[in-house]
Amino acid sequence: LFVDASYYKIRDGARYVTKAVLVVAGVREDGYREILGARVTDCENEEFWSGLFEDLKERGLAGVQLVISDGHTGIQKAAEAAFLGASWQMCQVHCTRAVLRNIPRKHQKEVVEGLKEAYGNEQRLQDLADDLNARGYRKAANTIERFLPGLMSYTAFPKQHGKRIRTTNMMERVNKELKRRTKVVGAFPNEESLLRLVGSILMDINEEWVTGRRYLTMQKE
Repeated sequence: LFVDASYYKIRDGARYVTKAVLVVAGVREDGYREILGARVTDCENEEFWSGLFEDLKERGLAGVQLVISDGHTGIQKAAEAAFLGASWQMCQVHCTRAVLRNIPRKHQKEVVEGLKEAYGNEQRLQDLADDLNARGYRKAANTIERFLPGLMSYTAFPKQHGKRIRTTNMMERVNKELKRRTKVVGAFPNEESLLRLVGSILMDINEEWVTGRRYLTMQKE
């Protein structure tokens, strides 16, 4: 499963508020992608993600092996509770961004290169965290160590799948398309109008996915 959220302005009386659109997509056993569900919520916490995951399970979702997301604790906790036996993968791109928030600009390029070389190797990631800590970048080191267990999950799957399951880039492209096609609206008058338009766009994306090329090549043992 790939899970992510994007944010939109909705009119609430005389004011405008920001609400999240939670989107869940999956890669099926045959390697094709599918949009599984979407929901408009007030926030991106564990309760809302849990509700969406439970709805998907009631509709028949089963066999989840890996959940890929950003580092939002709400997603991680909800996924761990809803899909027992599944692993959680922290998006490497989001991890890099989180680490860089606590690194001076002049050293960011160096740290980015260090992360690229370390991803996929637990010891090298720990060594990088130790080095950053020794240089006084304790928050950056803490970020790596906090996400470390979730940064290695993709390595348990076929090597050829790694590039596509170690980040949420797939969902970033979905969200980018949603933003592009909703930009003309600006602020939505209510949640229903937002969900109608987003739902229509997601159906178009889903049609392209299920009739297009496989996202992952599945090979039987």
